[in-house]
Amino acid sequence: PLDTKDHDASTENVEDSNHDPQFEPIVSLPEQDVKTLEEDEEELFKMRAKLYRFASENDPPEWKERGTGDVKLLRHKEKGSIRLLMRRDRTLKICANHNIMPLMELKPNAGSDRAWVWNTHADFADEKPKPELLAIRFLNAENAQKFKMKFDECKEEVRKSLEGSMNSANKVAEKLEELSVNDDKTKSSEEKKEEPRNVASYGSSTCHFPLFYNRL
Repeated sequence: PLDTKDHDASTENVEDSNHDPQFEPIVSLPEQDVKTLEEDEEELFKMRAKLYRFASENDPPEWKERGTGDVKLLRHKEKGSIRLLMRRDRTLKICANHNIMPLMELKPNAGSDRAWVWNTHADFADEKPKPELLAIRFLNAENAQKFKMKFDECKEEVRKSLEGSMNSANKVAEKLEELSVNDDKTKSSEEKKEEPRNVASYGSSTCHFPLFYNRL
């Protein structure tokens, strides 16, 4: 026969191994929404790619991988500006962040049909903006062409927006200049009307001075 004591001990061991204690947190922390500034933007394009930057500071200069993730083209809902944004997988750290400008041009990288190279004067991936030579590589040529097509569309949209802003600014400047000229003409006309009453020649028998001079 089995020893009862051994049976009880084995049962206790099983119960201990199955015991799953639950501890309540000492301090409950409320969930907080992290703002990425993408909430105010409309997503125009999104595709997975790998990004590189040309490290001209190295000796010799070389291409350095910046990260793999989704590259996005985002339009601000109020301002209308468009930027390129790319975050690394998992960490979501920004590896490219710059505005799309009309003069930017995507060029094939060493003859590859799935990679592009371009310059930006102000990339905000780091704490301070700085000029960068960037390269991006896609899975295949089809994806690369889709990116270029949308990139060029965004360039044209930005160009038209900037031209519209310039035209509006020029119209405002012309209107202000017109108002200034009219104001000068009005002042000149009023001064001419007042001149005979305020100015008298020394040879005149009567001089129209201000009234308080009569008190001297």
